[in-house]
Amino acid sequence: MTAPELVALMLADARLPTGGHTQSAGLEPAVRAGLGAEGRALGEVAAYARDRLRTVVRVEAGAGVVARHLALAGGDPLTVVPHWAARTPSRALRVASARMGRGYLRLAERIWPAVLDHLPRDAEVARPVVLGVVGAVTGLGPEQVARLTAYDDAQTVVAASLKLLPVDPADAAAWLVGLHPDIEDVVAAVAGLTDPTKIPACGAPLVDQHAEQHATEKMRLFHA
Repeated sequence: MTAPELVALMLADARLPTGGHTQSAGLEPAVRAGLGAEGRALGEVAAYARDRLRTVVRVEAGAGVVARHLALAGGDPLTVVPHWAARTPSRALRVASARMGRGYLRLAERIWPAVLDHLPRDAEVARPVVLGVVGAVTGLGPEQVARLTAYDDAQTVVAASLKLLPVDPADAAAWLVGLHPDIEDVVAAVAGLTDPTKIPACGAPLVDQHAEQHATEKMRLFHA
C-alpha cells in the first residue's frame, strides 16, 4: 500500500494529468486588472496568494476535509457540494472546479478505484470534494487534505506568475516559502471540521468578479 505521504506528494505535483496546467487560481484576470503592472510591485503576487489563503482557499480546504470525513463515516460526500457552492458565488469558478474535479475523478478511477464507492464515475464534482474522497481512500489525514488544498492553490498562483509576469523563478520560490505560515493557518482553521454547515464562508468578491470577466475573454492563457 502506498504511503499517504507519497500520495500527498503525488497530488501536489502539477505534472499530474488532471488539467492543473490550465489554471492560474485567478491570477491571469488579476494581472489583466493591473496586478504587478509592467513588472512593478511583483510582490503583489505573494499578497494575492495570501489573500486567497485567507478567504476562498479556506472554503475549498474545509469542503475537502468534510468530504473526507463523510466518506470515512459512511455518509455521502456529495452532500458537501451545495454547501461549497453556496460559498462559491461565481458560476465561472464553480464550472472550473467541476471540470478539475472530473479530471481528478478520471485519474482516481484508474489509480484508486475505491473512490467510485463514494462518487459517480466521470462526473463533474467540485474538485475539493473529489480530493477529500481521494484522501479518505488513500489514508490521508484531515491536516494533509487541508495542507494539500492550500499548498496547491498557492503553488498555482506562483507558477502562473512565471508565465504572466517578468518574475525571477528564485523570487517565486521565495514567495511560496513565505506563504508556508499562511498555509498552516488554513490547516489549523479547517482540519477539525466534520459538518458541512461549518465550512468557512470567507468571500473574496473581487476574485469572483475577475473570474466572471475572464470567462468571457476570447484570448486567455489559462482557463481560470
